[in-house]
Amino acid sequence: MFIQPEWQWKQENGSGMHQWIKQKENPQPSDVDIIVYGALLSYASESSKKAQYPHAFRKAWSSFQSYNLDEQVDLRALAVVDIGDVAIHTTDKMISESAIEAAAESLSVAYQKSFTCLIGGDHAITACSLRGIKNAFPQDRIGVIQLDTHLDARNQEEIGLAMDSPIQQLIAAGVVEGKHIYNVGLHGFFNSPEMIHYAREQGIHMITLKQMRRDGIQLTIREMLRQLMFEVDRIYVSVDLDALDITFAPEVPAATPGGLTAYELFDIVKLIGENEGVRHIDFVYADPKEGELRIETVKTGVTAFLQWITGIQLDHRHRIAKK
Repeated sequence: MFIQPEWQWKQENGSGMHQWIKQKENPQPSDVDIIVYGALLSYASESSKKAQYPHAFRKAWSSFQSYNLDEQVDLRALAVVDIGDVAIHTTDKMISESAIEAAAESLSVAYQKSFTCLIGGDHAITACSLRGIKNAFPQDRIGVIQLDTHLDARNQEEIGLAMDSPIQQLIAAGVVEGKHIYNVGLHGFFNSPEMIHYAREQGIHMITLKQMRRDGIQLTIREMLRQLMFEVDRIYVSVDLDALDITFAPEVPAATPGGLTAYELFDIVKLIGENEGVRHIDFVYADPKEGELRIETVKTGVTAFLQWITGIQLDHRHRIAKK
C-alpha cells in the first residue's frame, strides 16, 4: 500500500526537522501523534509524471528546526512519523485514486488517535482521502474546511475526471453535506456563476478574503471551527496552495493576484491546529504544469505544515496546564 519515499533522511537524533520526524513503515499506534504520507498523483502535468511536491517537501526539512521561536514551543514533544507514499499506478489514475482512498481508510482505522496529514499531489486526492475516511467511519458526520481560491465544484459530467471537482464529487457521493463545507479564501474573478450558484444551492459556506480580512482572521476561523464542532464528528482541512497570492506561489498553476499572504496562511493553519476536532489535513496542488517547483513555494508549504503542528502542540500544552 505504501512505498518508501524517494527522498529519505538518515535516522538520527537532533533538533532539525529531518532528525525529529521519523521515516519508518508500520509504526506502533501508541508511538505516533501525527502520521504523514504522500500521494504522487498529478493532473497538472502529463499522465506519466508524478507530483513533485511530496519529494520537495521532504527534501526541504533540513532547512528547518523543531523550535518555533514566535510561540516558544519545541515540536519534538510530538511524535511525527512519515510512512512514505501511496503506491499509485503509473498511468491509470482511477486505480491511483482507489489506492489513495484505501490508504486513507487504513490509516484512519489503524491510527484512530493520531492526526493524519496527506501531502500531494493534486487536489483530486482530497476527495479520495475523504472517501477513505468515510469508509472507516461511516456513521460520522464530516466537516470540511477548504482553503482555496476556487470552489472546486465543477460538474464532473461536463468535464470528466478532473482536479477541480473534488467538492462536487464528495457531495454527490454523500460523503459530505454542503452545509458542512466552509470554503475560505475566495476572491476576485476566478469562480464561474454556475459554480457559485451550485455552492449556494448546496449550502456551502463561502467566506471571501475581503470578508475575513474585514472581520479578522482569528474571529472568522474560531467561529467557523466552533460551528463545525457543534455540527459534525470530525473535521478535515484541505490546504490548496493556490489560495496563496501569486507572489508567494508564483509557479503554482492556479495561483492568482489578491490571494492569501503567507503570514495569513500561517495564522490560519496554526488556529486550525489548536482545535482537536480537526483530525485530518492535506497540503496539495503545488505542482507547476511545467518546470520545477521553486524553493520559495516549497518552504512556504513546509512552514504552513509546521504552523499546523505548532497549533496542535499549543493545544496540548493548554490542556495540560488546565489539568
